[in-house]
Amino acid sequence: MSVHLPEEELAGVAYDGRLLRRLLRYVRPYRGAVAVAVVLLLLTSAAGLAGPYLVRVAIDAHIAPGRLAGLGWIVAAYVGALVAGFALRYAQTYVMAQVGQRAMHDLRTELFAHLQRLSVGFYTRQPVGRLVTRVTNDIDALNDLITQGVVGVFGDLVTLVGIVAIMLYLGWRLALATLAVLPLIVAATLHFRVRAREAYRQVRLRLARINAFLNEHLMGMGVVQLFGREAQEQARFDALNRAHLAATVAALRSFALFHPMVGALSAAAVAVIVAYGGLRALAGGVTVGLVVAFIQYAQRFFEPIEDLAEKYNILQAAMASSERIFRLLDEPVEVDDPPAPVPVPAVRGEIEFRHVWFAYEDEDWVLRDVSFRVHPGQRVALVGPTGAGKSSIINLLLRFYDPQRGQVLVDGVDVRAWRQQDLRRHLGLVAQDVFLFSGTIADNIRLGTAGITDDAVRRAAAFVNAAPFIERLPGGYQAVVHERGATLSVGQKQLIALARALAHNPQVVLVLDEATSSVDAETEHLIQEALHRVLRGRTAIVVAHRLSTVQDADRILVLHRGRIVEEGTHAALLARGGLYARLYQLQYREQEAGGRRSGAAGAAARGGAGRP
Repeated sequence: MSVHLPEEELAGVAYDGRLLRRLLRYVRPYRGAVAVAVVLLLLTSAAGLAGPYLVRVAIDAHIAPGRLAGLGWIVAAYVGALVAGFALRYAQTYVMAQVGQRAMHDLRTELFAHLQRLSVGFYTRQPVGRLVTRVTNDIDALNDLITQGVVGVFGDLVTLVGIVAIMLYLGWRLALATLAVLPLIVAATLHFRVRAREAYRQVRLRLARINAFLNEHLMGMGVVQLFGREAQEQARFDALNRAHLAATVAALRSFALFHPMVGALSAAAVAVIVAYGGLRALAGGVTVGLVVAFIQYAQRFFEPIEDLAEKYNILQAAMASSERIFRLLDEPVEVDDPPAPVPVPAVRGEIEFRHVWFAYEDEDWVLRDVSFRVHPGQRVALVGPTGAGKSSIINLLLRFYDPQRGQVLVDGVDVRAWRQQDLRRHLGLVAQDVFLFSGTIADNIRLGTAGITDDAVRRAAAFVNAAPFIERLPGGYQAVVHERGATLSVGQKQLIALARALAHNPQVVLVLDEATSSVDAETEHLIQEALHRVLRGRTAIVVAHRLSTVQDADRILVLHRGRIVEEGTHAALLARGGLYARLYQLQYREQEAGGRRSGAAGAAARGGAGRP
């Protein structure tokens, strides 16, 4: 099994003002809460800066001269600053977390709404796991930027400026000596920024690969086990996982190197203060309290620098994530509703293809100048070899794609002039591979359509012969359906699909690729009987591989290499002796040969049973 995962384009810059402005658009509705958070952050910084100053006053004004009167008030003020800082930090964090979650809720909702508008063709080109990564991991990265990054960077900068201003005010010589290590800090930060940016890019890229691989292989686990591919796929996953581990370790190595480096430079700055400030204190140039205050300010000065490095990391991740998210939001909607859709109060069920040319890629034509008309209430079958274009006709009628040339019309109106929801409301689809959602049986028949009552669900199920097996399930119509209907048989899912189609009362029913081809004879009889009931009085287009199932169609269209090469009833096409007749004879011989093999196997079994 080979899975092609196209490489993601990595973000070219660590900061993109255009992306950031677009991201902040989702924060704008909550700007009042952001303003409150900024004020709280300023007050938090002020409370943090007050502590060392109060220590200096306590030492110089009370402890050193031995005047203990009033020292209690200084201690109380110090404790009050700590408590206030804690409370203000808690409030600010809570407010910004609320803003971040609400903004990401809005973005995630908009992204999912856009995904629903994209055509089916888009999903044939994109790994589902990668799209899941966009809606989950990438949006979480943006949430980190909003809750910790934007306001947090502002708070760190305010704290740095405040510390430098206070230190210069208290003693500019000692302040300059303390800041002598700052060039080394800047060099270390720039080095860390380059390494962290590349490391984080690699982590995100490899995580997207893992998600895409997992999604595909969990959905195709049956095929993996059937062909005994467990060991090979485990090895491939292990390679992807090791690549992700290596990228993560590289990112952690950058952090592991940067933080001790900042800590060492912080210690060096404290050593400078102790040495230079101690000498000046002995000489009477400065007070002991000032030296102690400088030591505390120096220690606090390097905390925002470490925070800014982490904020840069968050910014880098957010820029990469936002570029991918907005690229997805900017994905053009290839099949969209017209600005002024044609109102369609009722549908007669007439279908017409006029000189339709269609290709999935460039001019690799799947349909070539296809023209036909289906009258209201008529049942038409599409037959032909695999790849002849049968399913493409259904896709164009449902408007999953638009033709490059020609027109597809329903009741004489080009489907591109309809609102897609109005068009598909009148079309019912019964496919071989039925998709069921997690929920209940009733939910899967109703599909959220409020107008379909419980009685209507039961009537639809009874009409298509689904009621007996549904009522035997624990909970009946409220029985839980697991993901993709894993606990139901193929035939049961087909009957539910028929009940779903009937409950929505479409005027046109489309039956794809032998909805009965994977079930036993008894269930096939039930489904065929239900199909006849559902199709009665409705326009129907049936795509069939087994020609024996379309003999009673009003008209049969035979496709070959994207063109309609024959048209007529079953008897007329057989009499013509063309492609349809050859296909029919081929299938008849295969069925006859299969019957002989089954008979021989049965005779052998009977003969073996009679031996001693």
